[in-house]
Amino acid sequence: MPFAPEKPARLTRRRALAGGAAALGAPLVTVFAPVSTGAEDQLAIRSDILNVEAMQIAFDEDFSTLDVSAWGPGTRWIAHTPWSGDFGGARFANPGERSPFRIVDGNLRIEARRDPEGEWQSGLLASVDPDGNGFSQQYGYFEMRARLPEGPGVWPAFWLIGKDRSTATAEIDIFEFYGDKPDGYSSVVHVWHRDGRHYSRFHRNAVFVEARPDAFHTYGVKVDPDWIRFYFDREFVWKTETQPEHRQPLYILLNLALVDGPTRDATPDPSHMIVDYVRAYRLD
Repeated sequence: MPFAPEKPARLTRRRALAGGAAALGAPLVTVFAPVSTGAEDQLAIRSDILNVEAMQIAFDEDFSTLDVSAWGPGTRWIAHTPWSGDFGGARFANPGERSPFRIVDGNLRIEARRDPEGEWQSGLLASVDPDGNGFSQQYGYFEMRARLPEGPGVWPAFWLIGKDRSTATAEIDIFEFYGDKPDGYSSVVHVWHRDGRHYSRFHRNAVFVEARPDAFHTYGVKVDPDWIRFYFDREFVWKTETQPEHRQPLYILLNLALVDGPTRDATPDPSHMIVDYVRAYRLD
């Protein structure tokens, strides 16, 4: 994931994901690369065009209802990362009396707000439980349609994690949006090795110059054995080569986090992320 605008006071998501030596403070070696702008042949260009109609839906969450528990098993979603690595400046709350999740007008509303004790809480959904039960898929197109909150401190995201984390964690951040930078969002591909090495490819998508983050947009990624391609409103944005660690089943996470720092004092209370649907398609 890209570096947060402020130094966090607790475990960041990248430290929690890296585990092993990285979590103990070993240096991370990060490689950032610009998006290729060289000429591409017509076959490559056709491959970048998204044809959802030619795919079959493997996972379809329209949020007419919400099937979620704190940790599972047996629910479509759980309310924490499966490895218990919550992050950011707001506690990810369980469903229940103080649930951050509501179904409003057929959409999922994730709310970040201060609880009666004055602490920030918000929500995260993951499609597998700590035992790996739930939805994951090797290769395919993953998409979410959502409206994003604006304002200092808000940090919504839609991302994928590889199920096998024994030697490295494969991560694809389809989008990360910082509310104090409303002109666009970031997309990142990571491999967090347990020996402390860190592979990363990053792109800043300045798409909100004319569009608005608080309007509905689709955010998607297509993963195949060779390429990871990113899309905004189903239009191709950029791509990077698929790493060996990403050639495995990937599961879905979405959340409204807060940056852990002074900007929380200026974060609108409450703030909302509205999700219309989350879908995954098979490439066959």
